[in-house]
Amino acid sequence: MASLRGGVNMHEVGLLSQLSKQGADFAGMAGKVAKRPEMLAEIFEGLGAAQARTKYGCAKVLRLVSEKSPAILYPHFDRVAAFLESDNKILQWNAIIIIGNLAGVDSEAKIEEIFARYFEPIPGPVMITAGNVIGGAAKIALAKPKLADRIAKEILKVEAAHYQTPECRNVALGHAITSLQQFFSHIRNRNVVVSMVRRQMRNPRRATRRKAERFLKENGLVAA
Repeated sequence: MASLRGGVNMHEVGLLSQLSKQGADFAGMAGKVAKRPEMLAEIFEGLGAAQARTKYGCAKVLRLVSEKSPAILYPHFDRVAAFLESDNKILQWNAIIIIGNLAGVDSEAKIEEIFARYFEPIPGPVMITAGNVIGGAAKIALAKPKLADRIAKEILKVEAAHYQTPECRNVALGHAITSLQQFFSHIRNRNVVVSMVRRQMRNPRRATRRKAERFLKENGLVAA
């Protein structure tokens, strides 16, 4: 295939150009990448683009690929994990979500290697980052039940977390209850989880109180 001046491939220019357009078909592009994994090199390169729409378009494609075809993306696990250290919060959040999606194909136990770093944001200070980790935590626990108690212990740190506002913590506690509910059957030390959920029956946030009530009812527990 012919290339442009500077050694830039015409296909690459077209691909990144497509992703930078308003109304870009991210799902369609993710489908193409799943069929042609060699395109991932261009998508990863696009994460460093100066144009925000291109950068975040590439991140969205990677996230969609991780949802539908995680095995295609798994060989690039380390490259994704590197974005956990990114100063760009959107890229960091996408990396957190993608890693959760890759748990089911993590044949090399790479998540165990980055366990501490992955769960580090839960105590704060950014609630959105913590929320993404808490969401990914359930996927990891379901894919790796042996880690369920370790993961639950990390999620429970949200109760003493410090975010931008007290209300942020109340929101995060709701996320924590939702996440824990998904893999509660895999947790051996359930008492500490139930105790935290019971305390949220008095949470100032109505939505969080309702999640706590639902958790207790669905697990055949009596609300305190």
